[in-house]
Amino acid sequence: MQLHFHRPLSSTRSTSPPSEPDLTSFQSFSFNPSAPDYTSLLSDELLLNILSKLPISQHVSNSLVCKRWLHLHGRLVYSLKVADWSFVTSGRVFTRFPNLTDLDLVRSCIQMPKSSGIIVTHKTMSVHVDTHFILEGFLEETALLPSNAVDQGLRMIAGKYPNLQRLAATGASEEGLLRIAEECPTLQELELHCCGDLALRGIAGIKNLQVVKLMGFIGVFYNSTISDIGLTLLAQGCRRLVKLELCGCEGSYDGIKAIGQCCQMLEELTLSEHRMDGGWLAGLSFCGNLKTLRLRSCKSIDKSPGADEHLGSCLTLEELHLQGCQVRDKQSVKALFLVCENVRDIVLHDCWGLEDDVFSLASICRRVKLLSLEGCSLLTIKGLELVVLSWKELQRLRVMSCNNIKDTEVTPELATLFSVLKELIWRPDSRSLLSSNLAGTGMGRKGDKFFKRSKD
Repeated sequence: MQLHFHRPLSSTRSTSPPSEPDLTSFQSFSFNPSAPDYTSLLSDELLLNILSKLPISQHVSNSLVCKRWLHLHGRLVYSLKVADWSFVTSGRVFTRFPNLTDLDLVRSCIQMPKSSGIIVTHKTMSVHVDTHFILEGFLEETALLPSNAVDQGLRMIAGKYPNLQRLAATGASEEGLLRIAEECPTLQELELHCCGDLALRGIAGIKNLQVVKLMGFIGVFYNSTISDIGLTLLAQGCRRLVKLELCGCEGSYDGIKAIGQCCQMLEELTLSEHRMDGGWLAGLSFCGNLKTLRLRSCKSIDKSPGADEHLGSCLTLEELHLQGCQVRDKQSVKALFLVCENVRDIVLHDCWGLEDDVFSLASICRRVKLLSLEGCSLLTIKGLELVVLSWKELQRLRVMSCNNIKDTEVTPELATLFSVLKELIWRPDSRSLLSSNLAGTGMGRKGDKFFKRSKD
């Protein structure tokens, strides 16, 4: 094996012709595998400090140099996603990576044949599956690790990683989570998949927990239930929560109210594919410090929000994000904007049923400074203009891929507003944008006109 190193350029120019390589600028060194390893003279601490200064992209290749470097590389890894549960139960993960602070066990808790060519993908995860592991549209119990096996692994993790800061697991029960709470006082972020209400009693002892993500009913994957009971247990046990995400969770006004009353530091709440009972929106008025509300892939906002005078409002809310939600029900959309009447930023992406009359309800919010619209194909320029001209504090406007909004329909009033905005991103009609970009290229025409037979 030979290594070639490039010498620094000299101050005098080479007399070699430009077409020939300057061989004087290269020197070959022979690599002798029996030569002494001078890095062995360095202590582990010093070599570890050197390796830590190298780019992260080189860490894996450096770990292949020798066993010592492999061991030292493991001490530099702090975040890990485990795909094989035996890596935990055998204890190899603790030897290989002794300093982990971020551990993701979600994939390893699903027992699927690695040879399967079928991949099921959801917004949150993707796994290999087999037809024998699917029952009534969900993963069979045999496809998931038993709770006692998961708890055993969590007990081992709790004993080996007392400085753990983030943990993600599937199918954990109260027993395993209690051990984590006892042994990992620095844990700040927890993600639980396929867990029930009673399992949430186990996290009550995690005093510094600030970020929680709960995955309940997720189509094709999990058929678990998290209801008001679980939300109340969570609220009473984790009073320092700053960020909460509920995916496929049930509940109602009582559960959201309990979270608002107990978790007074909560700043961000996300609901994905929620299965909440009617009236849950009114519970947001108890979230006295909430700044951001996100709704994702929700088939309905609130089935029965109740009378407007009983909704209340979330006075501190600054951002409202809706992505992939059904907004055809004007009553629930109106209730949402009433609760969020003080919001500063409104982001609506790929929302179904956002017609002019539905969007007009956004004028309830009088202090909007940013509006972002993307993929809202039913909204017209008339409906947009009616709302944005009513917002006297609007400073930033983003309109993208809303194909029913046409550049040719922009009115002088709307153009005047555009001229005073601090930020304007205006790409409403993706088809017209494509046509303008292809102008003069000949592309986009019919094949019999574009592809012409060349004449000899």
